[in-house]
Amino acid sequence: MSRDIRRLQSPSPRASSHEAALFLKTAHDLADLAGTKVLPYFRKSVRIDNKASNGLFDPVTTADTAAERAMRKHLAATLPNHGIVGEEFAELKGTSDYRWVLDPIDGTRAFIMGYPLWGVLVGLLHVDTPILGIMDQPYTRERFWSDGKKSEYRDTTGKVRRLKTRACPDLSHATLASTSPDLFTTPAEKAAFNRVSAKARLTRYGGDCYAYCLLAAGQVDLIVEAGLKAVDIVALIPIIEAAGGYITTWDGKPAINGGRIIASGDAKLHAAALELLASK
Repeated sequence: MSRDIRRLQSPSPRASSHEAALFLKTAHDLADLAGTKVLPYFRKSVRIDNKASNGLFDPVTTADTAAERAMRKHLAATLPNHGIVGEEFAELKGTSDYRWVLDPIDGTRAFIMGYPLWGVLVGLLHVDTPILGIMDQPYTRERFWSDGKKSEYRDTTGKVRRLKTRACPDLSHATLASTSPDLFTTPAEKAAFNRVSAKARLTRYGGDCYAYCLLAAGQVDLIVEAGLKAVDIVALIPIIEAAGGYITTWDGKPAINGGRIIASGDAKLHAAALELLASK
């Protein structure tokens, strides 16, 4: 099966240079603010509630809710006509075509275990097109972001560099990442992932949003996951695509609504993995 793999997000009408600068500054300010709310709880005793039922575990902590409240308050003061989609609270409808997509702690399980692989996600949609995104890891002081034109990374020393995915057209040479095998909840999903994993050189679990940023940085070649929400992925789409990568659903459609997600740094690899996911 042959596929024409391309970056599938539709071009969005460009904001003015003033608006674009304001939106990017706002995104950085939101990430900074969330970090100040989250860090005091990391590797400390923190209240954990379970949002799930039927024996499942979907944790939320005091840190999650405190950070999202702070980000929402900042947006209400700076861009009150923008909508907000958040992980912990109900969607706020705006009067403009812009919607902020916020996940105060992507990787709450990693957070409560003390693993530094979680992150603050801040994304901005124009209608249904992601136009910027930030993933911030406040504990390590790393930040990955994109303004839709380029992707950049600030390391632990404060140095900033451009991000670029690496070429890897052959699945047998690929490093495959996925947060957990528990993401694949049906026999069909598990079988599909196993087909890809069996062909990859290396499969590694446990990355959450951090793995997607490592893909943009050329450290990971392929990510396959399922059961994601829009808040898990919208901020990561510009980071991956502006670094030269590809991110879609398993059936090759735009990834903005979450679901079954595949991301890669190479078009040929993306096509090969999609074919395996679709085969029986």
